[in-house]
Amino acid sequence: MASAPRYVSNPQLPIIKPNYPGNKMIGRQYCNGEELYEPTFGTLLKWQLSENPQKKEKKADLWTPDVVDCTEFLRGQDDGLVWLGHASFVLRVAGRTLLFDPLLFSSLGLRRRHALPCRPEDLTSIDFLLLSHGHRDHLDEKSMQLLARQNPQAQVLTSLSMTPLLRRLAPGLPVQEAGWWQQYELGPEAPFELFYLPASHWHRRGLADLNQVLWGSFLLRLPDGRTIYFAGDTSMAGHFEEIEKQFGPLDVVLMPIGAYKPAYMMQMSHVNPHEAAKAANLLRAGHVVPMHYGTFDLSDEPASEPLRELQQVAAGGMLRGELHAPAVGEVLHWQDWE
Repeated sequence: MASAPRYVSNPQLPIIKPNYPGNKMIGRQYCNGEELYEPTFGTLLKWQLSENPQKKEKKADLWTPDVVDCTEFLRGQDDGLVWLGHASFVLRVAGRTLLFDPLLFSSLGLRRRHALPCRPEDLTSIDFLLLSHGHRDHLDEKSMQLLARQNPQAQVLTSLSMTPLLRRLAPGLPVQEAGWWQQYELGPEAPFELFYLPASHWHRRGLADLNQVLWGSFLLRLPDGRTIYFAGDTSMAGHFEEIEKQFGPLDVVLMPIGAYKPAYMMQMSHVNPHEAAKAANLLRAGHVVPMHYGTFDLSDEPASEPLRELQQVAAGGMLRGELHAPAVGEVLHWQDWE
């Protein structure tokens, strides 16, 4: 007999969306909204056995993002935003430092195509470590172990059911889990609010843990109303419109644009550049910073294609917000953007 669905959240945190019952689960699996999404090994096998129609183009495309050193920023106190590659960002807001989805090293099947813009040892004084989900290109054992040693004061803010995994990776760090549409408890001195919001994705790290850890996105809101949104890993779905309805136009959106080919393999996991632009427009983003491209070889499209296509969309007037495509390590002064 199939398990009856149930709805879960962190009872210690407020739910901000009216009448939201919590994240739907069937058995031990989180649903992707209302429906289970279960990627199949058959699709993976089809991909591995198929010829990439862009194989020659991809092989000849040696583009990598430019890299500049960000050590001075990390050692300072100024607000700013720095892309470390893939989906990893350092964000400083009102003197507090946040680190998103840190992946600092190469590992089996994940070889960095460009250098880190700092020494891993320079990532200290982190106040909040934000983990959007459990996939290995966003949550890495070696990175977590290093960051836990260097930042014993850091608090991990993440998703429902992540704690057992983190107890193996970084047992000393305090963890606060949230479901979709929940607000984290940051204490009375926090200079911003932070929310965990939906994404259209899934979870798996091993053979027996499919969808047993939740996935999602983050939104930071300052007292003056300005917002910074980190979309995490996501495919195109209705949550973008729901987020805009809840929060209004967003100021800064960090949006994934890569790992989208072949579509039959990737369309339920990631947005392509045109979908990323559509999502940013639905969010009514004032500024768009692309991520999730250029650092790892995860899919069939050539390395330079995601950013090139997004730039063409923007040049054609089809991106509502201003596009910022920084070098890895470049400091973006988001606080000065209008």
